[in-house]
Amino acid sequence: MKETAIIVPARLESTRFPRKLLYEIAGKPLLLHVADRIAGQVPRLPLYFAVDHPELASVLREAGYSFVMTSPDHPSGSDRIAEANARLRARYVINVQADEPLVTGAQIRSMAAAVRGKAPMATLAIRFERKEDFLDPNQVKVVIDQHLRALYFSRAPIPYPRDEAETIDSEWFRRHASYRHLGLYAYQGDFLKILTHLPPGKLERIERLEQLRVLENGHPIAVVVTDQATIGIDTPEDARRFEEYLATVKE
Repeated sequence: MKETAIIVPARLESTRFPRKLLYEIAGKPLLLHVADRIAGQVPRLPLYFAVDHPELASVLREAGYSFVMTSPDHPSGSDRIAEANARLRARYVINVQADEPLVTGAQIRSMAAAVRGKAPMATLAIRFERKEDFLDPNQVKVVIDQHLRALYFSRAPIPYPRDEAETIDSEWFRRHASYRHLGLYAYQGDFLKILTHLPPGKLERIERLEQLRVLENGHPIAVVVTDQATIGIDTPEDARRFEEYLATVKE
């Protein structure tokens, strides 16, 4: 049994950006940008990819990365990770997204530490700084209690400033902590078995946010606040921005 392992769920098809994990950015598939980033940031942690298609497996195999073939029918990344960990049997599992090529070692290590506490699941958040991001339904918000546990996740702007809604600016964000949820998770291995058998909740179906299933069924989620932003590749435009970023780094 492994103590801690990183498992990256990797699905070939994507609604907004078909086959994006194989999309080449600066001459390399997105999937390998993520793999190389993780391996470089936390070389001591075992790294596996839970894939649903032979094309993804082939790319990883040629680059020397480990993978587990999983069912193409899983409804979520958590289900895919759970199937993979049933074979790997890690005590703690860190779920890094396959489309976030700028994840940092500090973020991964913070997840590994957080999930060793009483909460069986942990995730990451960062403070909002701009009104347009706070109002964007594609940027998920999380409200956190005094013990750094998630109270709720939503696509709506929460907490909603009833008396200051018309005057939200950068100064408002400096005075009030409002957090954007980042899609990095950690699980206790035993909880993964429980999670995949929890029934989808009403709030989850409304918001289309899988993590609400955990809260609706009474399980706490620890939240780690980071000051390091990530870049998620959801569209071809995101891929172009990431390629531009890589060009500046090389310069």
